[in-house]
Amino acid sequence: MSPLLDAALAAARAAGEIIREHWQQPRAVQHKGRIDLITKTDAAVEAHLRECLDALLPDVGFMGEESAHSLIPEGDCWIVDPLDGTTNFVHGIPFAAVSIALWQEGTTRLGIVNIPMLDECFYAERGQGAYCNGRSLQVSNIVRCEQSLVATGFPYDVDAQKDRILRWLGAVLPQCQGVRRCGAASADLAYVAAGRYEAFYETGLKPWDMAAGWLLVEEAGGRVTNILGEPLRFGDAILASNGHVHQEMVDLLKAFL
Repeated sequence: MSPLLDAALAAARAAGEIIREHWQQPRAVQHKGRIDLITKTDAAVEAHLRECLDALLPDVGFMGEESAHSLIPEGDCWIVDPLDGTTNFVHGIPFAAVSIALWQEGTTRLGIVNIPMLDECFYAERGQGAYCNGRSLQVSNIVRCEQSLVATGFPYDVDAQKDRILRWLGAVLPQCQGVRRCGAASADLAYVAAGRYEAFYETGLKPWDMAAGWLLVEEAGGRVTNILGEPLRFGDAILASNGHVHQEMVDLLKAFL
């Protein structure tokens, strides 16, 4: 583990402690959209991470969910979701994650997904493998969708996209062992990397939702593309898998773009 990753992990774990401290406190909830929530915890964690990460690499930018002015990284930067799964947090559901990615030269070089209420911290560096709490991660070896557990999520503009979302669900659900929806994309991607899910797909994700988890999946031996199986770009619907079921998932989903 490089000194940079070690320091970033310390920042991520301290951010997780903020979430723990706030867990039993009353939630001061505001709405960014009809179902898009923000709490004082989101703001507190992002402020903490900005301070810590700016100190680590002063010449690198910072792209946080609560302060970003663009949906595309502008040069090298930290890409941060201070509380992925805010709705879960508000309702006391433990799938609430801190997601940190270092984006350099057009790719994720370092990724961390810390799920403090489950005591699991996932992390990876490009070319160095993926880990959770010190244990090496490997995607599953399941080769058929009918034996696979698949995860998905729903975008905040679900009203506008409900027909496609339901068609995707209708295509995938009968062909796999089950579909899960935990409400935090970074955690879903970490679970693919850990071999708990065979695949994950979702539309409407932002860079901070997927940059860290994207690296985790690849470093654990999996594959990440868009729904068509093409190289993923921010703004695309994402498909992440163990690699073995990837083409079968593409075939199920691409008809309903």
